[in-house]
Amino acid sequence: MLRESLRLVAAIHRVVRFDVLFLEQFGTSIFITSLSVISDTESVKGQKTRVFSSAPLCFCVKTDVILVFFSVYSTMLSLVLRLSNERQLTPMRTWNMATKKKVQNEPTVSLMPESETVARPRLTKLIIKNFRTIGTIPVEIDLDDVVVLVGANNTGKSSILRAYEVAMNNGSKAGRLTIDDFPNRQVLSESLPEVEVHTVVFHKPGQQWMKDIGNGEFLIRERWIWSNPDTEPKRQGFDVDNDAWSDSVPWGAPNVANAYRPKPHSIGAFTSPDEQADEIAKLLTDIIKDKLKVIKSGENQTDTDYDLLMKSIKDFQSRVAVASREETEKIEKGISEYLSKVFHNYVIEIDSRSEDSIEKTYSPFKENPTLKMGQSGGFLSTVATQGSGARRTLLWTALKYVSEREQESGERPHVLLLDEPEICLHPSAIRDARKVLYELPKTGNWQVMVTTHSPVFIDLSYDNTTIIRVDRGSNNEVRSTTLYRPKTASLSSDDKENLKLLNACDTYLHEFFFGGRIIIVEGDTEFTAFSFLKMLYHNEYKDVHIIRARGKGTIPAIIKILNQFTCDYAVLHDTDVPKLDNDNKNPAWTMNLSIKEEIDKNSKKDNVRLIACKTNFEDALFGQIAKRDKPYNAISKIRDDAPLKQLVKQLLDSLLDASIPPPDNCIKWDNIEQLQ
Repeated sequence: MLRESLRLVAAIHRVVRFDVLFLEQFGTSIFITSLSVISDTESVKGQKTRVFSSAPLCFCVKTDVILVFFSVYSTMLSLVLRLSNERQLTPMRTWNMATKKKVQNEPTVSLMPESETVARPRLTKLIIKNFRTIGTIPVEIDLDDVVVLVGANNTGKSSILRAYEVAMNNGSKAGRLTIDDFPNRQVLSESLPEVEVHTVVFHKPGQQWMKDIGNGEFLIRERWIWSNPDTEPKRQGFDVDNDAWSDSVPWGAPNVANAYRPKPHSIGAFTSPDEQADEIAKLLTDIIKDKLKVIKSGENQTDTDYDLLMKSIKDFQSRVAVASREETEKIEKGISEYLSKVFHNYVIEIDSRSEDSIEKTYSPFKENPTLKMGQSGGFLSTVATQGSGARRTLLWTALKYVSEREQESGERPHVLLLDEPEICLHPSAIRDARKVLYELPKTGNWQVMVTTHSPVFIDLSYDNTTIIRVDRGSNNEVRSTTLYRPKTASLSSDDKENLKLLNACDTYLHEFFFGGRIIIVEGDTEFTAFSFLKMLYHNEYKDVHIIRARGKGTIPAIIKILNQFTCDYAVLHDTDVPKLDNDNKNPAWTMNLSIKEEIDKNSKKDNVRLIACKTNFEDALFGQIAKRDKPYNAISKIRDDAPLKQLVKQLLDSLLDASIPPPDNCIKWDNIEQLQ
């Protein structure tokens, strides 16, 4: 049989050029170069089989038998032979050209709205399980214009970004997983990596996929399951009519579906300089490509110049396929004759797939555009050779341009996946970068998902931001908790303005989102006093976050935020007095009721600790008010007066532990009469 196989190889070599690919077998799994895709299929006559597919044709062969793999088109014919002890083949399965054409001719519906006034498709939810550090308990991410993922190191934040990116690259090498993406680097049938994506659209690509959620919006659910490393995932759509997952999918082939979903742009925290440079170049060239796609050179032209070009290429490829059909049939016949002498009744069929991925046949740029930067008039070097700070700054410059440019109708939506954007940035640059991030979705064409360890990157004065904490539970499983959503918080315009001003004064205001025990204090003096105690008793208070409201009027807004995700916090404020010296009502006294009203909205309000200092903090604990330098005066008193230090510590402890009574002149209250 080997001799016959070699004769076959020699015969084919006289027809066209060929390459022999050598395969390695690991156990019962066979891995092939990127030219082919391997997947388990149904049994043939009860025997386990695998499908080895490539561009033109597909054979189905039994595991551990001869593998014949052809890739015949234009300049290459690849033949792979593998012999086994069994010397038998399963019945033939050929690449069905008719079936292929049927799939190609299925109607596809663009997700992009024709009207500029109609909102674009957007992502609303991401569900991940059995992916990297994420286990069998699904991690759910509710998506907004801006999603900020916070949490400790090694809790799975970067894995969440990667999961969406790999799902959206289905159909390419970037959509395949490595063994490192499987839980514990093991491939187990009961815990295969799975990513589910929910997308809101405004058109109907197929009634069976569309769940009407009101306001002219429809929800589509899709999921991807990877059965092995370096293989294509199994993609499924959720059939709303049957309330079940289906192997049929919305929008057809991956290259069609991916073209209309939000396009991912991923920049990792520690990606190589070359990768960062490529992503920045891609971001900018995509803008130019989007612009080119809407140009019309004629006044009464219906189609864009780009559409006309694509149609011309498609027509040209079709004519080439027809013109070369005679030669193609001759090759098919010649090879099939030799093939049938070795494998009885086997034939090949060449499918040029001339109409697949037409856009990949043309680019206005060279294959890999290069960005260079440097001083004007001086030497320009590639972005990859620049320092980390320069590359990151260029990224933000590019994003700022994207956020400010006028969007064209028909442009594809985008999703920016950014890991730890604060890395290598100067403090002032971090604030500028934060503004760029939050402004980007205002174009109507972008969503942003970032991971961060910096509270500076959180700004709640915008109403388009969701904060999600990613951490590990008692069994070390990765879990997600939505800490803040604008619609749930119901912040008033005054609340937003107060938070905006507060954020400008205290960039670390939002540190409480990162976990720990939380105390809200009204002013600088108590913040300084408690911070000094944290320094003196570091181990005892290292997880305590003190939020400085910088005024009584901001406290209700902060409580609204905390109520969304916790009841384990405390509030310390001044009672003030009911009336001012001129006998008018004191607005600060009325604010006591506003604070209590917001706490009462917490479903577990009894767990919230509310303490008021009689009149004010200095009066209640120091017996006098310093005329100037109040924070420094507080530190001096606590440092030099041991009994006073213990008094302030008792107040701090009573805010953290409800069983500890506060010192005199500090009141636990739930009724305004208690403050009289």
